[in-house]
Amino acid sequence: MSQFAENVSKRLYSLDVFRGTIMLLLIAEAAGFHHNFSVVTKGTMFSSIALQLHHHPWNGLHFWDLIQPFFMFIVGVAMPFSLRKRLVAGNNKMVTKHILRRCLLLFIFGVLLHCVYNQALVWELWNVLVQLAFTILIAYTLMRFPMKTQVLASVGLLVMTEVLYRVYDPTSPYLQGHQNFGSFIDMLVMGKVDSGYWVFVNWIPTAAHTIWGVVCGQVLLSHKPTKEKLKVFLVYGTIVLILGYTIDVLQITPIIKRIATTSFTLVSGGFAILTLTFFYWSIDIKGYRTKWLRVFSVVGTNAIFIYLFSETVGVQWFRDFGAIWTNGLLKPIGVPADWAALINALVVLFMFWYITYFLDKHKIYFKV
Repeated sequence: MSQFAENVSKRLYSLDVFRGTIMLLLIAEAAGFHHNFSVVTKGTMFSSIALQLHHHPWNGLHFWDLIQPFFMFIVGVAMPFSLRKRLVAGNNKMVTKHILRRCLLLFIFGVLLHCVYNQALVWELWNVLVQLAFTILIAYTLMRFPMKTQVLASVGLLVMTEVLYRVYDPTSPYLQGHQNFGSFIDMLVMGKVDSGYWVFVNWIPTAAHTIWGVVCGQVLLSHKPTKEKLKVFLVYGTIVLILGYTIDVLQITPIIKRIATTSFTLVSGGFAILTLTFFYWSIDIKGYRTKWLRVFSVVGTNAIFIYLFSETVGVQWFRDFGAIWTNGLLKPIGVPADWAALINALVVLFMFWYITYFLDKHKIYFKV
């Protein structure tokens, strides 16, 4: 832990902005922006942009497929920063207790969110918070080991994923449908499969995202020169990205977000590392810290809270509440219903954002 001793007070503003940007996109979806933007732009030159705000149906990659990996990666990057004071003080038992409690709460929140989605008591484990509960626990367990060991462990998880899918179905391990290793486990654990082909065991390969985030966080907190840190991120981020695309192009393993194939994990992980590099270089190194960046950073200060809020109260109350005003003011002057719905989504998004701004301004932070 000596490598962190002189960096205990460090805070990475670029990570706050990165996290806030991803959270803003997530709550925008909850506000209804993505759906309504797609409706308004259908058949126009902007329809291709709208398409990127939705998950790819199977083999391929859309921008929206990167959001969850980015989120899980950012959580990993933040772990060395958030835990460093306790680790330097030698409070390992306290930290372990904190992590276990956090993972349990994330698991419970993830299960409860599916109950909210279904408006009934259900046992479903496909939510990102459930995935995070497992990936954080794995990444934390590996934190005490050298970085090379952590990276090797992440590679082991990817190899394990390949083996499990290929052993279950040697001829068509990644065929679209409900006949793969992931859906097999879903039937065992939940007695059901997801209509969108998402699978519970995605936490096995995507744990690599959180592990790589932890490694990047440790590099940022290390005594390495800034140029060397950037070089490490650029080199390894590019290698991982190219490797993932190569596996897909050679038709070894297709890029599929819904079952988190190894090629998808590599490509999205590479993009995550390179995106962190850009934010770190432009904000923390070059000093690009304009006031408008706070628009993003405040959203990340209460990330889990605003995610849960937007997915529950936000979807069920705020969207209908906002529609009262947008419909009442816009429809009488002839604004089309589709455009009124899009404007309503932006109004709701602003309300979500203002909640985070208010909480940050008054230094109110909800911790899990």
